[in-house]
Amino acid sequence: MDCGCEGQSQFGHFDRRHFLGMTAGAASLSFLPTLPAWAQDKTTTSGKKAKHVIVLFMAGGASQIDTFDPKPGRPTAGKFKAIDTAIKGVKFSEHLPQMAQMAGEVSVIRSMSTKEGNHRRASYLMRTGHSPQGPVKHPGFGALVSRYKGKNGFDLPNYVSINNPSVGGGFLGIEYSPFVVNDPLKPVANLDRPGTIDRKRFKRRWKLLKKAEERFAEGRRADMVESHRKVYEQAESFMHSKLAKAFDCKLEPAKNRQAYGMNKFGQGVLMARRLIEVGVPFVEVTLGGWDTHRDNWNRVKQLSSQLDPAFAQLLRDLKKKKLLEETVVVWMGDFGRTPRINGNGGRDHYPRAWTSVVAGGGFGRGVLLGNSGKDGNQAQGRVVKAADLYKTFAHLLGLKAGEENISRSGRPISVVDKEGKLIKEIL
Repeated sequence: MDCGCEGQSQFGHFDRRHFLGMTAGAASLSFLPTLPAWAQDKTTTSGKKAKHVIVLFMAGGASQIDTFDPKPGRPTAGKFKAIDTAIKGVKFSEHLPQMAQMAGEVSVIRSMSTKEGNHRRASYLMRTGHSPQGPVKHPGFGALVSRYKGKNGFDLPNYVSINNPSVGGGFLGIEYSPFVVNDPLKPVANLDRPGTIDRKRFKRRWKLLKKAEERFAEGRRADMVESHRKVYEQAESFMHSKLAKAFDCKLEPAKNRQAYGMNKFGQGVLMARRLIEVGVPFVEVTLGGWDTHRDNWNRVKQLSSQLDPAFAQLLRDLKKKKLLEETVVVWMGDFGRTPRINGNGGRDHYPRAWTSVVAGGGFGRGVLLGNSGKDGNQAQGRVVKAADLYKTFAHLLGLKAGEENISRSGRPISVVDKEGKLIKEIL
C-alpha cells in the first residue's frame, strides 16, 4: 500500500498572489475581538461561543510516545525521559518542558483512533473531518469556519495557512480556500505597490480597470463578472488595510518574538496569534518533518525544540490577552507513530492509538482523556474518532453539525460526519 510518504498532495489553496484578490472579505468573523493599539478601530467581544481557531498541524504524524504520551520503563519508551507536568500524574517528554508547565491549560486526548494510515488520506481526514470519498472534495476546517463564522467586508483573509497549503474550499467554492503564507520570516509578497506607482497613480489605474470591466460585462454572465470584480475589490482592500500589519511579526517586541522561536514555525505561531487578534477566524500553522521512519530521536528532539516554546508562548499570550477562552487551539497531525521501533531507529505510521492536544474555546483545563495502554498499542477508555473531534469543534464554535451543503455532484454533505459524537468529557 502506498503510505503517501513521498509527494504529498498540495490541496487546493491560494498563494499570496492568488489571494490578493479572492478571499480577503468573502466571509470573515462576525464578532471582532478588541484590536491591538496599532489597529485603532476597536470593538468588543460578546457571546459564549468560540470565535477563532488556531490549528498547529504536525505534518507527517508526530510520535505520541516521544511527545505527549511517554511510556517510561516500557520496552516501547525509546530514548527520551518523561517529566512531570502541571497535571498530577501526567508526564510529557523531556523535550517539552515549557508545555509541561502549561499543561494545566490544556486537555490531552491520548485515545485518538482513526483508520487512515496513508499520509494523503489521513491529512485530508484530519483537516476536513471526513474520509476521502471519490470525487467529493470536502471543504477544509478553515473553509467551514470561514463559511459559517464570517461576514462580508472584512479586509483580511478569513482562512490563513502558514508554512504549507492546507485543504481548500472544496465544494463550498474557491473563495473559501486559504491564503497561504509560505515563510513568516519574510514580508508577505505583493501587498505593497511597486516603487514607481504612488497612491494617486494607483487610483487612476483602478478607475481605468473598472471601466474596462464594465465594458467587458456587457452581454456576458453577470455572476462571473461580479465574482471577478469582487476579487479585485478584496485585493485592493487587503493591500491598503491597516490590519495587514498583523502579518508583520517584526512589529512584535523582540523579546516576545524570541520567546516563540526565531524559526518558521515559531514565527508562524506568533503570526497566527496576531491575526486572530484583529479578527481572522481561522489560522493553521504547519510544522513538517514528523514522518520519522528513520532517525526518530534526533528528528523529534529537533522538532520538539521548535514546538515547545511556540505552543507554550501562544497559550501564555492568549491567556494574558483574554483571548484563550474564545480561541480553540488544536495540536494534531496525520496520525501517530508505532510503539515498535523499526530497524532504522524510527517509528512507522500508527493511526490506531495516538494523541491530540486541545485548549481554550470552552475546552477543559488540565484534563487527561483516555489512554493508549501500557505500551501504546491500543486506544482505551473514551476512544476518540476524527468525527468526534469535529463534532466538538462545531459545538464550541456554534456551528450546526448536521447542516447539509450540496456538493457539485448534487450530494448532500453534512458539516460534520454524522457518526461524530460530542466529547463531553473535555468540555
